[in-house]
This record gives sequence, C-alpha cells and structure tokens, in this order.
Amino acid sequence: MLRRIVEWFFRGESDQWLSILRVGLGVQVLLNLFALRHDWSSFVGGIAHPLLSRDLSEALLSLESSLIPRLGWFVWAGKQAGISEPLILQMCWYFLAALSVLMLVGLFCRASAAGVWFVHLCVVKSGGFLSYGVDALTTTGLFYLMLSPLPDRFSLDHLWCNKPTVDSERLGFWRRVLQLHLCLIYLFSGLTKALGRGWWDGINLWRALIRPPFDLVRPALLVHFRYILPIASIAVVLLELGYPLFIWQPRLRQTWLIGVLLMHIAIGLAMGMYLFALVMIVLNLAAFAPDVLWQGRQRAALSPVVPDSLSVA
Repeated sequence: MLRRIVEWFFRGESDQWLSILRVGLGVQVLLNLFALRHDWSSFVGGIAHPLLSRDLSEALLSLESSLIPRLGWFVWAGKQAGISEPLILQMCWYFLAALSVLMLVGLFCRASAAGVWFVHLCVVKSGGFLSYGVDALTTTGLFYLMLSPLPDRFSLDHLWCNKPTVDSERLGFWRRVLQLHLCLIYLFSGLTKALGRGWWDGINLWRALIRPPFDLVRPALLVHFRYILPIASIAVVLLELGYPLFIWQPRLRQTWLIGVLLMHIAIGLAMGMYLFALVMIVLNLAAFAPDVLWQGRQRAALSPVVPDSLSVA
C-alpha cells in the first residue's frame, strides 16, 4: 500500500506543466502590475484613505507575527540609505516587474521565481485591505513554482546555458501537490455554495452580476434571460463539486477541464474579473492540461512507466 502511494505521488512527469505555470504566472503578475500602475501609491501606501494605509495593515500583521513579509522591510532599508518612502515603493514596482520578466522568459529561473514570490507576498500582505482572492491564488501558484524543479526545457536557462532538467519523479511530485490543492479549492468552494439555497435557485448568481463594480452585464439583459440563471448557477455548483472526482477520470478529464475553463472565462467576461479568471486558467492548465494535450507523447518519453492501475492522472 505504501509503495503504491509513493508511486502515485512520484509518478514520472514531463516538465511541460512547469513551463505552462512559469509563463502563465509571469504574464499574470505583469498584467496585475500594469493594472495597478497608476494606483500603485494608493494600493501600497494608502494615500487615498488613512484607514487603508500600509502602516495600519503592517501594524495588524505585527500582532500576528513580526516575521510575515511586508513592504515595510524595504522602506526601512531604504531609509537607512537615505531614500524616501515614495521612491522605495516605486522601486519595488520596477523590481517586481523586472523579476517577472526574467521569470517569464526563464532566465535565472530559480532566483527570479523566488524573488517574484517574496516581493509579491510583501505587496499582498502590506496591501491587505485592498487585496482579494486573485492575489492569494497568484501567491500560491508562485510558491509552487518556486519549489518546483526548475529550469524547464523551454526556459532560457535550459536553451542558452544548457542547464539540465531534473528527474521526472520530482516533477511528478510537485505537479501532484498542485493537482490536489486545486481539488481542495473547488471542493470547498462547491460545498460552500451547495449548503445554501441561493446557488440552487440562481439568486446568488443574480446578486453577483448586479453588484458594482462587477455589473458589466446590463440588468435588462439579465432579466430577459432570467430563466438561464438557475441553470448556470446549478452548473457552477456541480462543476466545482464534481471536480475532485471526475478530473481524475481519463474519459471525463477533458470534458471537465473544458467546462471549468469555460466557467472562468465566463466569470472574467461577465464580471470583469479578468485576472482572477487568468490565474485559475493557468493553474488548471498546468495541473491537468498536459494529460489532455500531450498524453501519448508524454507517456512514451517517461521512464519508468507506472502501471495503468496506478495512473489516475
């Protein structure tokens, strides 16, 4: 039994999923940075409102632990060198953007991935009152990328510097952990929706679509297609609840993956949550798309081959 569990976790994998994760998260962080470009001072400095200031966020963080990463560390170091706080915060934006570009193209993969994760975490923690789910999901993806066996074969580190790729068992382990994490996310999200009545009659979906600033669809159009809302709402619940079960089934994996991707695309287009949709698409593609896109080629290239009875993903 223990041997089967170990073989399941350390099943040999190609590094295609790692390339998807690295490139996708690089694009994600860069788009997020450029979306915040003109509001960066307000986001990390709290200039717009004292109750949203970075000082208040970091003071609350200190009550939890003084070891939680924060932008205040960079500000303190800059003040020791005689650099003003606004300049330090702007430098953090450029530093994070530069690291994201390096991660995107795959140059100094390990160092750039670790740097993006750390600085992004500092930004999220210091802007705690203004950050939301997409920031936590991006940080989670960056954490897995940082720990995964880089570089992948499509990175500049591998193509230019001829750095070798690591063994397929380590690649398989970190991909498996990412897959299980996604299953937990969808399971608890689906359970939360299923416990109430609002997702079975479409009321919660209606409220989500008419609540500013997510009300991109005109209310008149929603009223016209009101009978579709309960169907779409129930479909979301079933997709999320069924994800941990059916995404592992070879015959249903492609169908379920496409359904989940279409769900996130619809969320992005209908509610303007483009970055949230993008990060969820990237995580899903990295976790399960290689089995759908390159299944035969991937299995042929790996050794040793795991028996079919153990191959659930």
